[in-house]
Amino acid sequence: MANATYEIQANDAAGEASVAKVDMKFEIVVIPVSDVDRAKEFYARLGWRLDADYDNGKDFRIIQLTPPGSACSVIFGKNVTGAAPGSAQGLYLIVDDIEAARKNLVRRDVEVSEVFHGAADAYSGPDEPYLFGRIRVNGPDPEHRSYRSFASVRDPDGNGWLFQEITTRLPGRIDATATTFASANELASAFRRAEAAHGEHEKRTGQRDANWPDWYAAYMVAEQSGTDLPQ
Repeated sequence: MANATYEIQANDAAGEASVAKVDMKFEIVVIPVSDVDRAKEFYARLGWRLDADYDNGKDFRIIQLTPPGSACSVIFGKNVTGAAPGSAQGLYLIVDDIEAARKNLVRRDVEVSEVFHGAADAYSGPDEPYLFGRIRVNGPDPEHRSYRSFASVRDPDGNGWLFQEITTRLPGRIDATATTFASANELASAFRRAEAAHGEHEKRTGQRDANWPDWYAAYMVAEQSGTDLPQ
C-alpha cells in the first residue's frame, strides 16, 4: 500500500511539471459573530480599514475589514457563516515589534494579554494552546528570536487572535528574489534593525563604513529572505 501511495505522489509530481501553476492568494477569513455592529466597532477600534458594509435591510449583511499592512481581510455579518459565534481560534497577526503592537492596542482601549513566549522544549500544560504548545511564559522570548514572542486578544464574541513577532523569516517562507514591505512602519523597523547591526559591524572593523547604503540593503534583503546576514 505504501508503494501505491508513493507511485501516485510521484505521478502527480511528474504531471505537475507540465501544468502551469496558478496563483492562489489567501485573502479572506470569515469570522462568526453574534452582534454585527458590536464586532464592527471592535475591529475598527483596532485600526483596521473598513472596506465594505453592505446590508440588504432584511436578512443579509456583510462587512469586510483589513488589518494595517495585510493582504488578507476578515468578513463577518448576517447569514455569511454557519459557525458558532466565538468559535474562530488561532488567528495570527504578524508584527515586527510585539511590544509596540501591544502598546498600540492598549492606547486604543483594547484588552490584550501580556507578551509571552514558550517554555523551551516543554509543550504540555494548563494554558490555552498556541503554536508552541500549552505553556505561556510571561515576557518576550529571552533571546528575542523571530517567531517566538506572542500576545493574545479576543473580540467581544471570544474569537481568538494572537500577535506573533517575526523579524527574520525562515528560508523558503518567502520569495527570495523579492523584497517587499507592507507598510512604512515595517520598512522603518527594518531600517532600525539594519542600523543597529551596522553599528556592530563598524565596531568590529574599527572604521566608518562609507558604503553603508549597500550594507543596509544587503542586510534587509537577507533578513527578509532568511539567508545569511552580512557581518
